[in-house]
Amino acid sequence: MTQHGAKPGRLNLISDVDGILVGQAENLDVRSGTTVIVPETRCAAGVDVRGGAPGTRDIDALEATCLVGAIDAVVLSGGSAFGLGL
Repeated sequence: MTQHGAKPGRLNLISDVDGILVGQAENLDVRSGTTVIVPETRCAAGVDVRGGAPGTRDIDALEATCLVGAIDAVVLSGGSAFGLGL
């Protein structure tokens, strides 16, 4: 990995990046949560999915061969792909 001399922000968080808003919510009763990353202006996005059994949904739209030019937000959520309890 090449480093370009960038220094971490005050809190060393993604929310330290100017123009990036981050929201998070969780429900401890069902042990689930979600994170939303929203750029202040639309931006390009890419994806790299690894592993033998990734649980992704609609992520293929971000591959380089697709026609998504810019995104409005990214939603990260976990749990079962089938909505089953843990």
